[in-house]
Amino acid sequence: MGYDGTDFSGWAAQPGRRTVAGVLAGALSRIFGEIAGLTVAGRTDAGVHATGQVCHVDIPAVTWAERGGTLVRRLAGLLPPDVRVRAATAVPASFDARFSALSRRYEYRVTDSPWGADPLRARYLLAWPRPLHLTALNDGSAGLLGEHDFAAYCRRKENATTIRAISRLDWRREPDGVLVATVQADAFCQAMVRSLVGALLTVGDGRRPVSWPAGLLTRDLRASEVTVAPPHGLTLVAVDYPVTEPDFAARAEVTRSRRSLL
Repeated sequence: MGYDGTDFSGWAAQPGRRTVAGVLAGALSRIFGEIAGLTVAGRTDAGVHATGQVCHVDIPAVTWAERGGTLVRRLAGLLPPDVRVRAATAVPASFDARFSALSRRYEYRVTDSPWGADPLRARYLLAWPRPLHLTALNDGSAGLLGEHDFAAYCRRKENATTIRAISRLDWRREPDGVLVATVQADAFCQAMVRSLVGALLTVGDGRRPVSWPAGLLTRDLRASEVTVAPPHGLTLVAVDYPVTEPDFAARAEVTRSRRSLL
C-alpha cells in the first residue's frame, strides 16, 4: 500500500488524530465488520510517506472467501485520496507483516538547487540550502554499513535494543539533479533513518568530515549534535519477506530475539 504522509500523524492509531492505521481500519471494518490484529511492517512517523508498505489483518476465512476478491476495488471507494491499497492476498497464519520481514528499504530525497524544491514536489523533497557533494555523501555513508549499535542515531526506548544491521546505504543524483539516499536494514529504530540522513547531509555540504558519522557509533546514547532530517523527504519503498511459507515463522522468531554485539 502507499500513502502521502503529509496530513497524517503517522501510521499508529492515536485518539483524536488522523492516522493511516485509523483510516485503513475504518475502511476495513465497513467491508468485513469487526477486524483484529492490524499489524504493519514499518510504523512510519508523522509526515513520512510510503509506496511499498505492507500490513496484515485477521479476517475469518469464510468472510475472506466472500469478500476478499473485491477488496482492492472496495477500498478504492472508501479510502481517502492520500491512501491506496494496490493489492491484497490471503497469507498463512505464520505470516507476520512486522516480524516476518527480512528488510525494509527507504529513500530520502533532497534538492540542493539554488531555487529550492519544485512546487509540485515540495511535499516529498527536502530543499537543502547548501551545495551537496555526492562523493562525500557516499564516503560518509560507507562507514555505517554492517551491524552496529546505532544508539547515537536512535530515540531510545525502555528495554529496546538499538543494534541494527544496515545492508545498503548509498546516494545517487538523478538526471533532474535530485539526490536520493537509499537505506536498507533488517529493521530501524525510531527516527534512525532521518538521523542518519541528517548527519550525512552535514558531510555532503562540507561542514563535517567523512569519518564523523561512523565515529558516532562508539556512543551509547543519542548524539545531540545530530539533527533529525524533516519527515517529508522520506518514503518507505519496499519490504522484503522470505519466499517460502515455513520461513515466515522462523524469521519472526529471529526478529523477536534481542540482539547483542559479540
